[in-house]
Amino acid sequence: QVQLVESGGGLVQAGGSLRLSCTASGRKLSNYAMGWFRQAPGKEREFVAGIAKNEFNTYYGDSVKGRFTISRDNAKNTVNLQMNGLQPEDTAVYYCAADPGTYFPERAANVYDYWGQGTQVTVSS
Repeated sequence: QVQLVESGGGLVQAGGSLRLSCTASGRKLSNYAMGWFRQAPGKEREFVAGIAKNEFNTYYGDSVKGRFTISRDNAKNTVNLQMNGLQPEDTAVYYCAADPGTYFPERAANVYDYWGQGTQVTVSS
């Protein structure tokens, strides 16, 4: 059973940057496709970014493409999300998720079996 813990959230001004990290324990992250999702109040959980088991193939939601970068270090059991050019619309709780069933990440939240508790990102103007 893999356990995931997000960190790095906080309050930033529009145009600023944050780097989120997700650390895993219990299992090797190399066994999982990984994804970042976010959920704002009153909205559906949204796919933000995903990365394959190989540490190279990456995928992004349309709303963050070109601004966010996902990466992983399987040796350190971590996955990161570098967020640049943050906007108020990016305000949400951000979650990392693990999917043991696929090599490449999926966009659908219900595919992922393991989730962290989430970290709050708030962007002010």
